[in-house]
Amino acid sequence: MLKILVIGATSLIAQETIRHFAADGAEFFLVGLSADKLKMIQDDLLVRGAKQVSTYELDLTRLDKHQELVDTAMETLGVIDAVLVAHGTLTDQKAAEQNVDITLRELNINFLSAVSLLTILANIFEEQKRGVIAVISSVAGDRGRGSNYVYGTAMGAKSIFLQGLRNRLAKSNVTVLTVKPGFVDTPMTAHLKKNPLYSDPRRVGKAIYDAMKSERDILYVPFFWMFIMMIIRNIPERIFKKLSL
Repeated sequence: MLKILVIGATSLIAQETIRHFAADGAEFFLVGLSADKLKMIQDDLLVRGAKQVSTYELDLTRLDKHQELVDTAMETLGVIDAVLVAHGTLTDQKAAEQNVDITLRELNINFLSAVSLLTILANIFEEQKRGVIAVISSVAGDRGRGSNYVYGTAMGAKSIFLQGLRNRLAKSNVTVLTVKPGFVDTPMTAHLKKNPLYSDPRRVGKAIYDAMKSERDILYVPFFWMFIMMIIRNIPERIFKKLSL
């Protein structure tokens, strides 16, 4: 029976992922910003078969509270077998271009807060010499584009951080999974015009569940984004800078 810490549990992708673990009888410690939403997710997981579900309300930009959060999760669960880090925001690129505070705030929630949490958690997993750390990044981090480079910077930096963490923790039998979704139809993208590349969050959640169970390193989801981003990464800069992407 797995004991799972879920950071950013109100994320729809996180919810769709952990519903599968609930059916396996897992125990959860859910972290999110809204107590009401956490309560609804708690009830849903228990109905689906979760053995126990605890909740913890926190603004994850409060880096000074991260150690307390992890300590409480450890006290509640006894041990953390897996962690899913799924919090973040989709940056308003135009607003960030005009305001340094917005840019720094977005980098904080999408990158620095993850680094803070993962630095604390990595030491726990390294000591216990087992477990799975899964973190949702994005294909946006594979190459900086004019339309979303602030968000892309955070995702790219997060993915590189995870590469190094994976290399470090592999020696301790710990899996570090980087999840790189493409467009997903969630509340975070509700204001954007949809196109055929958008994926259903249920499909994404099932793919993440399977990847965590099989101890994958990197997951592009849906899989075709691996090939799309391979092409985008290899466009020469002199051509790329003339494109509107």
